[in-house]
Amino acid sequence: MTTATAAPPSQFSRYQKFVVGMLAFLQFAVILDFMLMSPLGAVIMPAMKIAPSQFGLVVSAYAFSAGISGLLTAGFADRFDRKRLLLFFYAGFIIGTLWCGLAQSFESLLAARIATGLFGGVIGSIVLAISTDLFPLSMRGRVMGMIQTAFAASQVLGIPIGLYLSNRWNWHVPFLAMAGLGAVGGLVVMWKMQPVAEHLKMPSEHSAWMHLFHTVTESRYLMAFATTALLMTGGFMLMPFSSAYLVANLGIDLHHLPSVYLITGLFTIFIGPTIGKAADKVGKFRVFMFGTGLSIVMVLIYTHLGRVTLPVVILVNVVLFVGIFSRMIPFQALVSSVPAANQRGSFNAISASIQQLSGGLASVVAGHIVAIGSDGQLQNFDVVGYVVVGTSLVALALVWRLNRGIQRRAATAAP
Repeated sequence: MTTATAAPPSQFSRYQKFVVGMLAFLQFAVILDFMLMSPLGAVIMPAMKIAPSQFGLVVSAYAFSAGISGLLTAGFADRFDRKRLLLFFYAGFIIGTLWCGLAQSFESLLAARIATGLFGGVIGSIVLAISTDLFPLSMRGRVMGMIQTAFAASQVLGIPIGLYLSNRWNWHVPFLAMAGLGAVGGLVVMWKMQPVAEHLKMPSEHSAWMHLFHTVTESRYLMAFATTALLMTGGFMLMPFSSAYLVANLGIDLHHLPSVYLITGLFTIFIGPTIGKAADKVGKFRVFMFGTGLSIVMVLIYTHLGRVTLPVVILVNVVLFVGIFSRMIPFQALVSSVPAANQRGSFNAISASIQQLSGGLASVVAGHIVAIGSDGQLQNFDVVGYVVVGTSLVALALVWRLNRGIQRRAATAAP
């Protein structure tokens, strides 16, 4: 297996392709679990007779529990074979998803989301640690691009199918189906994937808490953590209410709602690998800067749309996701070079925790900004857009400084 310390290869081996494919599948399951709450929000809120603030709490409950879980496991994240750690948390995530499908009340659904977040929130950080362990920096743009296609695949396959199952039966069925499919993927990983334990050969601290403390207090990590928090704000503020916004404000009926996600996903499933290649070839910060500018423009357009046709909604959605992907993929590839090899697990666990906690806070804030008017439309959604634009600008400045620091360390290490 090629590691990050070996000479950079130009092509992926057969096993590397399998690893990327399986990591992408696991990301698909975790992302879909969160993203299903957004399109199903238009069904869950009236079915359970809950207000937007309560639905925002259901969404943020996953985020907060995932954030706490990330902090609790960060000290131990580099002390085990990453494959075994991945399978443990993935099994818990599947059980939590099954619980979501069986929930019959607001309280039960809230508890299920908390349980799912405790396990699911750590999976993404383990996936990133494995990707960094097994692939050199020169290939990580492509790796992150392919893993991020899980986001698009969740729209192309997961969300439309989930909406169909919900419309055909009820909103419980998509979660039950996802639990079954996810269990099959976990079995394949357990059977086929090799151990990922090279980091265990490196010197490590005896105390898990001191390992966590030294990771949290490392000065060059703090800027990466702050940037991660800001980048998560946009998704967690916009996505939970996107389906309700499309239906109530833009006039897209529930039967055409799957088409929006399906067509957007079909476009973005090809965009992810392309952006990853561009990040490796053109430069990760340059692609990130392009993505930030495009995201700002499209967020302002998206949050100010009135009653428009379905093709217009799809076009705006596609371009918006191009901007989002053009930020997240190069940032993940760029920040992967920040932690030391024996701190990657804890760094990514803390980063994932910050993502979830900041995202949960953003979801709660958005739930209190947005209100339902007497005509059934969402109000103040444009205010959410302004907040997202502000956080995007601050994140751009932080990534610029982060990139300069990485370049300086690379120049120092080059001789």
